[in-house]
Amino acid sequence: METTMPNAEAATQQATAPAQPYDPAYDPLKSATPGAGRDYAPTYWIGTAGEPPADDGPITQDTDADVVIIGSGFTGLTAAIFLAQEYGIKATVLEANRTSWGCSTRNGGQAQCASGRLKRSQWIQRYGLETALKLHRECLDGMATFKELIADIDCDPQPGGHLYVAHRDKVMPVLEKEAKLLRETFDYDARILDADTVKRDWIGDQEAAGAMHEPEGIGIHAGKLAFGYLKKARALGVKIHPASPVQGFETRGGVHYLKTPGGVVKARAVGIATGGYTSQSLHRELKNRLLPILSNSIVTRRLTDEEIAACNMRTHQVITDTRVLRHYYRLLPDNRLQIGSRSAITGRDAPQQKYENALVGNMHRKFPALEGIEIDYSWWGWVDVSHDMMPRIHQPDVKETVYYALGYGGNGVMYSAQAGRRLAQWIAGHGQALDLPIFTSKLPFPNVREMVESQAFAPFRRFGQRFLYRWYYLKDEVL
Repeated sequence: METTMPNAEAATQQATAPAQPYDPAYDPLKSATPGAGRDYAPTYWIGTAGEPPADDGPITQDTDADVVIIGSGFTGLTAAIFLAQEYGIKATVLEANRTSWGCSTRNGGQAQCASGRLKRSQWIQRYGLETALKLHRECLDGMATFKELIADIDCDPQPGGHLYVAHRDKVMPVLEKEAKLLRETFDYDARILDADTVKRDWIGDQEAAGAMHEPEGIGIHAGKLAFGYLKKARALGVKIHPASPVQGFETRGGVHYLKTPGGVVKARAVGIATGGYTSQSLHRELKNRLLPILSNSIVTRRLTDEEIAACNMRTHQVITDTRVLRHYYRLLPDNRLQIGSRSAITGRDAPQQKYENALVGNMHRKFPALEGIEIDYSWWGWVDVSHDMMPRIHQPDVKETVYYALGYGGNGVMYSAQAGRRLAQWIAGHGQALDLPIFTSKLPFPNVREMVESQAFAPFRRFGQRFLYRWYYLKDEVL
């Protein structure tokens, strides 16, 4: 096990500077690794979080570690925090680029009471009522875990709940049915609001046909949260090594050998927390088990009081709409509007201006008073979507001490904290107590209508994605 750096030495350290520029066209299905020391994406979160905290520099020689976590985002850092706090294990974290370079500094900063893409009613259909109730309790426990973790981190929290806006009249009966189920079956106080109430008392979204308000939901500053997790982990003795991508992964005699550009790291156990930036070649148990999907975000300049009044923005709570290709948006603490949605299919296409333009156009539809407003930040990032829309925190092979926490489908801001806790539980040897399907089964391969699952479908995923995006557009906007 590596030892903690003396405080005097730690105090003199700085964040590792980028060795390579940001790559806007990076694609996890095409690139062997995410890079080695690449700079951050130009997000609002990075632009306003302040200087990145100190880290432990790249791996420069062969070394031994008790536990290695691959990925220094929300999940990897919280796993390391819980390993130290609850089990006395000081992990070594390997990061390909800069700390929290991937999903954790490119998301929308919305912490919702969810663990994947499925609604509670869909949980019942898939797993049965008893398991659905347990999954709900897991999400509530996860929200409590998240709140506890961020209590001493200055990440600009915006609490109060989550507003789920119906973007068309025809969606309201579905929302009403879901809200009734949440209240009566899950004892979760979801309320239905009519269109006039939403536009008068909450937000002047001109598309709003009504909404469901749920009590749990917090907006956070993703960059400040990531940096806060980083400081907390290092204060507990965790070593964090950026610019150290895992370029080779072998297991011999129960020991894991992780090859990085600066040396091989030997580990007793490995936790994988690489999110939407998981390389196809990282580990055999992960190949073709995730579909990385791009999401775009924009942040406007600061709105004037008159513009806020014209849009009747009366809440800072997190908001999403009911599109399959949903929009997520909110008024930030500094009175900028942030809005995001799905984007291009491939990394090569991601930088095309048309995707930003489409998002700006959708913002104008919701808030016509903002037409022509300057956009100060625009970025995109990969989301780790599992093929059955639910995450997994799992040990895929009982003969190997390799574990992963992946597949949040865009709901990882909150659940990553709970997933990090569960990943730590697995690594510490207590995972057998976890009995929910998201803990006891592998990430699935691609499937056809959840009836036939096969790795053979993997080469056709993006063809299918293009077809589904067209269908979702028709379903969201036309039919």
